Amino acid sequence: MTEADEPTRRAVRVKQVHEPELLAKANVLGVGVGLRQRSGMSEMQVAVVVLVRRKVPVSQLSPQDRIPPEIDGVPVDVQEIGEVEARR
Repeated sequence: MTEADEPTRRAVRVKQVHEPELLAKANVLGVGVGLRQRSGMSEMQVAVVVLVRRKVPVSQLSPQDRIPPEIDGVPVDVQEIGEVEARR
């Protein structure tokens, strides 16, 4: 592994530690590691990615359901994915 891999390794560790508390928040469907998205475009910044049904203003969320912009120094990117259905 190279030094360039360190941001990804760090993000994976943060995801593993904090995934249960993130999944317990209202509206959260999944947690992963990926590149931060801005206006539908990927940036070259590794982040913990929190997948939500729908993005809502912070003011409409209870304090326990707010997702921080970073965790342990790793950026957090909230991405809206809509409703998820199982198909056969």
